[in-house]
Amino acid sequence: MRLVAWNIRAGGGKRAEHICEALRSLAPDIVVLSEYRSGPPSRSIAAALAANGLTAQIDTLNELKPNVNGLLLASRAPLKRVPLRAKPSEPGRWLMAREAETGIAIAGMHIPNQHTGRKQGYHASVLALAKRWRSGPALFVGDTNSGKSDLDEERPVFITSTDQWFDDLAAANWHDGFRTLHPDKREYTWYSHKQNGFRLDQIFVNAALLPTLRAVRHIWPPHPDQPARRDGLSDHAALVADFA
Repeated sequence: MRLVAWNIRAGGGKRAEHICEALRSLAPDIVVLSEYRSGPPSRSIAAALAANGLTAQIDTLNELKPNVNGLLLASRAPLKRVPLRAKPSEPGRWLMAREAETGIAIAGMHIPNQHTGRKQGYHASVLALAKRWRSGPALFVGDTNSGKSDLDEERPVFITSTDQWFDDLAAANWHDGFRTLHPDKREYTWYSHKQNGFRLDQIFVNAALLPTLRAVRHIWPPHPDQPARRDGLSDHAALVADFA
C-alpha cells in the first residue's frame, strides 16, 4: 500500500493540472491533501484521482467558504469516517477514516502555525487521542508545522513543547515514520523565503502498523515548465510512505 500526503498550496490554482499528473505518477493507493479547497482547481484534482481509481473520497470542505483550506482523503478502497468523541476541534484541519480493504485508520492533519496560538491545543488533542487509541492499525499524517529542534531545521524555530510532543507520541507508541527509518537524516519539506529548510510534514504510525512500514520519502515533483524550481508545484514536498 502506498500513501501520499501533500500540501498542495492554496487549492492548487493554475498548478492543478500538473499536480494531477504528479499524483498519477506516484501511483498512490491513498492520498491525503492539505490546503484542498472547494474551487475548480481542487475539484479537478479530486476528479483526476477518481479517474485513476481513487474513487472513495471524503473531505472537510465548507462549501460556503471556497477559499478556506480543508483536507481531502481519497482511496482505492471504500472509506468510512471514524467517529470520535474527542478530536482536534480546528475546522477543516482534521479528518479520520478507516480504509475497508486493510482496516487501517488514517487521520489527515493540518496543524496551525505557532503564531496562531492554536498549535498547542491541537497537539494536546492528538496526543490524548493517541494515548486512548485501542482500535487497531492507524496513522496520523500531514502538514504539522512542527519538527524536532536542530535535526528538522536549518535555523532555530521549534520550541521545547514541540520536541516534547514528538517524544510523548513515541512514548504512546506512535512513531515518526521517517525518523524510525532514518534516525539522523536531514531532509526538509518546506523552505522559508530565506531558503532555510524545515521538515514540517510527518507520518506517525502506531505500534500495530509500524512493522509493515517499508519506506518514507520526501519528493518535490517538478513543474514541467520550471523543472529547476523546487517549489514549482507546491511549497511543500510530497510525503510518500510504503507499507507491506
